[in-house]
Amino acid sequence: MRNQPAHYFDHAATTPLSEPARAALIEHMGVVGNAGSLHTAGRTARRIHDAARIDVARAAGVDPAEIIFTSGGTEADNLAIKGLYAHRNAGDQARPRIIYTGIEHPAVLDVIEYLAQHHAAEPVLVPVGHDAVVDIDAWRAALAEAPERTALATLMWANNEVGTIQPIEEAAAAAAEHGIPFHTDAVQAFGHIPAQLDNPAITTAAITAHKLGGPVGIGALIVRRAAQLAPHIHGGGQERGMRSGTADVASAAAFAAAAQAAQDELATECERLSQLRDQLVTAITETIPNATVSGSNDPAQQLPSIVHLSVPGAQGDSVLFLLDSLGFATSTGSACTAGMAQPSHVLLAMGRSKQDATDVQRFSMGPLTTPEAVQALIDALPGVIEQARVAGGA
Repeated sequence: MRNQPAHYFDHAATTPLSEPARAALIEHMGVVGNAGSLHTAGRTARRIHDAARIDVARAAGVDPAEIIFTSGGTEADNLAIKGLYAHRNAGDQARPRIIYTGIEHPAVLDVIEYLAQHHAAEPVLVPVGHDAVVDIDAWRAALAEAPERTALATLMWANNEVGTIQPIEEAAAAAAEHGIPFHTDAVQAFGHIPAQLDNPAITTAAITAHKLGGPVGIGALIVRRAAQLAPHIHGGGQERGMRSGTADVASAAAFAAAAQAAQDELATECERLSQLRDQLVTAITETIPNATVSGSNDPAQQLPSIVHLSVPGAQGDSVLFLLDSLGFATSTGSACTAGMAQPSHVLLAMGRSKQDATDVQRFSMGPLTTPEAVQALIDALPGVIEQARVAGGA
């Protein structure tokens, strides 16, 4: 790959295409035929697409009928939240409340803001702790306050910036007790940690291909068969009438191949990445003065792939560009904020100051990450941090 950096530490933004996904994409890119057509070519395309749906469902542990293919996680989140909200407020029903946390992905936060501005939604913010884990008592209280006026509740499975894993089973069960639909953005969880997506208390769940070795441009919304939500893309009625559009057969096949490979390697990869994370965290705390690693200290509540570093006086963009000049691809947070330099909304939700939320760096690991790459990063970081501090006048 021509643009491949020497050391890629930005897997949470996107992952390299896995070999199974690449093979499936190449194999099926030449398929001619619309999966909705009745002729032989169309039926062939439909069989490939149906097989991909079955394989993605198998990897997720759900029924194939519950897989609604989308263009990615952002569209899946939009479909879930807008669709559930619209259905729950159809006719003379009045359920304006949406329960959420401040650490959600922009694809969730911006949808809620849109619904508040244009469709009279009433956002109900539930706090998180200093470790970015939801206050489950406050979550329960928000659900119990006015369930008859609540459209839905949404909580991301694993955070894309600091890597904390939420108590999804407990949060979903609490929503179900009140008959409130529950959505989770599972993009950073699916294929990375054991995730029980077949939980009947989870109404909808967003997943995507490019975070687990598949191509950019395809994802899925898992929708329980009993769930009801209004579509927001209208047309030919594909995907159970929830998401119209001609099927992308090759991408679906590549998504399926990547998902199956990720699930097959899940236990081994989790253990490998946990060891690398421990190596990196230990080195940071021993060699960088005043450094803070954000997230949870409980391994059960922390993705093994993400290390989020805060260093007072070392501006995030400065650290990023200095590391980039040395061949390290890292991030200051979510890649889905269009490259805008701004404080991390996740750290702000955790109670950190704007300055703390700016002096950050995220290292996210994956299949390309080797012990040698981690050691190279460990060797480079102290000097880079010192340069960034000097440049910032610290």
